[in-house]
Amino acid sequence: MSDDLSGVWDGTYIQPGTGMVTFTATLIEAGGALSGSVTEPCSNPRCPVRTHNSSISGHRAGSVVSFVKRYEPPGYGFGIVQYDGIMNGEATEIDGRWRLPGTSGSFLMIRAGKRAQASTTDKRADAPTR
Repeated sequence: MSDDLSGVWDGTYIQPGTGMVTFTATLIEAGGALSGSVTEPCSNPRCPVRTHNSSISGHRAGSVVSFVKRYEPPGYGFGIVQYDGIMNGEATEIDGRWRLPGTSGSFLMIRAGKRAQASTTDKRADAPTR
């Protein structure tokens, strides 16, 4: 498998006081530069929107992945978040930390569809041949 990060990723991050938040990221990698977008539910009870949208810009060097997530529009306690992580050898997971001034937490991103592909392959292998 190519280690290009382009594609859809399912993720979670742990936010102090809130717990686990799920998100979906679409990444585009070109020559080590990363761009893309993220959608996630609003976890602030005073937030007037149900879903936050944000843009991503960053880079990858080998297995090290760094990007900035910018909420659009900023506000409701959300603005710019720094993410730093390590990609696994199969380019199917990115594990790391996010940071805001005064707080941080962990995150995990898994390339979407990898489990489904494996289970489809298993079913084909178990199917009787004619």
